[in-house]
Amino acid sequence: MKHAKKGNKIKHSFKLKNIVSTSKPLELLHMDLFGPSRTISLGRNYYAFVVVDDFSRYTWTLFLESKSEAFSAFKKLAKRLQNSCCSNIIAIRSDHGEEFQNEKFSTFCEKLGIFHNFSAPITPQQNGVVERKNRSLEELAKTMLSESSLPKYFWADAMSTSCYVMNKVLIRPILKKTPYELFNGNKPNISHLKGFGCRCFILNNGKENLGKFDEKVDNSSTNHAYRVYNKRLMIVEESVHVLFDEINHTYQGSTKNYAKEDEQNIIMQKLESCLEKQLIDSVKQPVEILQQKELPKEWRIPRDLSVENIIGQI
Repeated sequence: MKHAKKGNKIKHSFKLKNIVSTSKPLELLHMDLFGPSRTISLGRNYYAFVVVDDFSRYTWTLFLESKSEAFSAFKKLAKRLQNSCCSNIIAIRSDHGEEFQNEKFSTFCEKLGIFHNFSAPITPQQNGVVERKNRSLEELAKTMLSESSLPKYFWADAMSTSCYVMNKVLIRPILKKTPYELFNGNKPNISHLKGFGCRCFILNNGKENLGKFDEKVDNSSTNHAYRVYNKRLMIVEESVHVLFDEINHTYQGSTKNYAKEDEQNIIMQKLESCLEKQLIDSVKQPVEILQQKELPKEWRIPRDLSVENIIGQI
């Protein structure tokens, strides 16, 4: 009989709970680390540290370069949450990963009186709240990158946007409220949300030394709110002075198109400098093309312009 039980042993099932185990925010925080990603993000990160509040299901995503940064990231988050909510964190739950089960976490939890609850080894179901949230964030991020045709190194921005939107629009079935409303006590405002990856124009508000006839806007791809990726300068910046083009919000291209467009920009700059030296009436048309906001789909050689004067491959 004993041998039969050993041979027929199967995993136990985990039933869903129809009750709320906690009564207020910060009573229990679920934590997990996502990664490493095969593609480095724009912020040079490989990991996503996901923290979920048990009561409200409000979620925070912190992006890390390595696993060793998990403790310092949680320490900063815990201090900020306790100050903003005027309440202490009572308990946290995580797996037995080395980034969570170490001396720094133990000392920090003992000092603040935080109970650190660990899930059983190889049993992600016991940490299912954050595991399911990880999966939702990952799937939403992949969908957003695919829809906007953005390169994979925008994965962190896509996950951050997914987290931001889910906190404000998802309804917790039992309590019939959004995570934002349960955590902050007021209903969220979503009127400022824009399409992820939509094209936009940002004002150059004294960031660069412009000439009198230089353009004051940059054509960019935007993240949520007003966090903008400047394709010309190849940096991520925040700006309030943004004009969005959500009608054509999807970027028409892929990673290869980015490279092609950058190559075209270099060719155009070299050609423009050449045209300035040999400015003739017959080549005014390509100068006007260079000044357009959008790049032409195909580069055409004017009849009266010699190919020998063009530097690089067209």
